[in-house]
Amino acid sequence: MILHFIRHGDTLQSVANQINLENPLYIKEFHNQKCAREDYIFDDLVVGKKLFLPDNQTIQKYNAKNDAPFKSPEQNPVINFTPEEFNSRYKINITESSADKRATFKKNSFSYNISLKWIENELNEHVFHLSKSDFSNINDTKIGDLAIACIQSINPIEIRTNFKGEMVRINLLEETAKNFPRIKEKLLDQFPDQYAKIYIEEFEFAVLNSEVFQKKMKEDWFIKTYFANIRNEFKNGKSNVRLYLEGKNSLTDIQQTGLISENYDIILTQSFAGNQPENSAVFTGNYTLSQQQGTIKSLNIYYSYSEYNVIYSIDFQVNEIV
Repeated sequence: MILHFIRHGDTLQSVANQINLENPLYIKEFHNQKCAREDYIFDDLVVGKKLFLPDNQTIQKYNAKNDAPFKSPEQNPVINFTPEEFNSRYKINITESSADKRATFKKNSFSYNISLKWIENELNEHVFHLSKSDFSNINDTKIGDLAIACIQSINPIEIRTNFKGEMVRINLLEETAKNFPRIKEKLLDQFPDQYAKIYIEEFEFAVLNSEVFQKKMKEDWFIKTYFANIRNEFKNGKSNVRLYLEGKNSLTDIQQTGLISENYDIILTQSFAGNQPENSAVFTGNYTLSQQQGTIKSLNIYYSYSEYNVIYSIDFQVNEIV
């Protein structure tokens, strides 16, 4: 038996982690068997009080029961991806902000809709068509209107995933690429000034150069979070995801926990895996998935990081339009 004095911040879970006890409820059980009646633990730990903890041999006996909550089927969901006949629309809301040491604060919020339709299985890949529409409050300027027109001119794009729903590649439709000279001409007629011409020509280069197009699209927040490897196998209540994040400019390890809710949706909660990044970055992610198809009903990502003494943040929300 080990004697521990409860400190600020101690919880049953944190103490269990320190002594490698899988099920924290056994701390309460063990302590209440050993302590005086007036020292019983009923709910939370009380700072300054004694806490009797099991020794290593007893901990091994407890762990051998394999009844820790994180080992339950509800917290280790098997997420299948069966999107056949899937056809849905989503509302996207994005809020971007930045703040520096001089208290200069900038904020930009905008929204748009996405249509996502499963097309077929081909060569062991799922093929989807994705379109963006109904933009609002996105740089309410002429350049903003031009950006929207360019995005919509290539609707829909093709997204291919593996059978776990993870993006494999992104393509322009063959018909879109073939007709792009006509698309470009229409954009130039709609936006005739010289600066628009430069923008449109850069857009043309980006969409017709496969390597550049892939890179640009993989940085899109909807694409990189919706088609992420979130359906990886869970073990002991956790699984790992890799996500490209600005500020780190590399794939970042994200850890997620899972839970099957009362209405049989699958809830995923995400945070950084391992130690906190050096640039004081913060990341939280929340997904709701259909257990039947493994498709996403909603997701919310919050990410902030510091770069050159400026704090950048993005709040990204996706909700299925029912």
